[in-house]
Amino acid sequence: MTSTTANTSILERARDRVLIKGEGLTYDEIVEVLRTPDEMLPDLLALAHEVRLEFNGEEVEVEGIVSLKTGGCPEDCHFCSQSGQFTSPVRSVWLNIPELVKAAQQTAATGATEFCIVAAVRGPDERLMSQMRDGVKAIKEAVDIQVAASLGMLTQEQVDQMVEMGVHRYNHNLEAARSFFPRVVTTHSYEERWDTCQMVKASGMELCCGGLVGMGETLEQRAELASQLAELEPHEVPLNFLNPRPGTPFGDLEPMDSKDALRTIAAFRLAMPRTILRYAGGRELTLGDLGTRDGLLGGINAVIVGNYLTTLGRNPKQDLELLDELQMPIKALNASL
Repeated sequence: MTSTTANTSILERARDRVLIKGEGLTYDEIVEVLRTPDEMLPDLLALAHEVRLEFNGEEVEVEGIVSLKTGGCPEDCHFCSQSGQFTSPVRSVWLNIPELVKAAQQTAATGATEFCIVAAVRGPDERLMSQMRDGVKAIKEAVDIQVAASLGMLTQEQVDQMVEMGVHRYNHNLEAARSFFPRVVTTHSYEERWDTCQMVKASGMELCCGGLVGMGETLEQRAELASQLAELEPHEVPLNFLNPRPGTPFGDLEPMDSKDALRTIAAFRLAMPRTILRYAGGRELTLGDLGTRDGLLGGINAVIVGNYLTTLGRNPKQDLELLDELQMPIKALNASL
């Protein structure tokens, strides 16, 4: 059997499992998808796009993010320039409430329906929780937009407080597959992240949980991450591609190959057909303009617009113009409720 015949078979089996049976791919099938040769990539992306349309429709959810507390994080996530343990140039900065409100208003002006407040911390202390209460209240009074948060690991009490504040969605990424996680972070465990995710799901908040690829993991570990996310069943999966940051342990790694990135997008979509799959950090470096278009036609159905936490993104106007060109309507706010 030739490699092309073998990989045609995995696409046929993926079509049957996902589109006909409505199930996500198994780990072994995800590995096969990630091994799809370049000549089969257009067919793979077309299948992933068909799955996206079947289970999620044509609308694209747009989100903006802002860092409430930047830098000085005690954790040692090897990809992140916000860690206080590395020599990267990010230093601790706090935003005030008027700045948060202004950022939310600017995000809403792009057509975004989600505004995520992020803090570089292991988990929130009382000062941060207090600022979140005031910030969420002020944003809701000033602008019509859903408020999400990403503040690290939570206790059950803090989860309950987030619900009381009216936080719509909580982001806490697994970051990497369980088997690769100790190579990425040593100051906390994979299980600690998993536990926070489970508490968030049980609370009724939507769970946003994704990961980062291109950190030196094997293809099998990439498939493992997709399988573990599928087991967790988050409402949304942000897919990040490593943008090597100077001064971090991963600062000298080469950016991920663009075709591997597109295969990863398709594999994650086929593993989680009903999940919001969001373009997140690193896509500009890894995929460029053409690859960004290919990903939107290969399984992606949500984007972060503007800048990320420590890296620059595309001009929001470029993303919005691309969505218009592809005739992909932006999801309305009332559709997110």
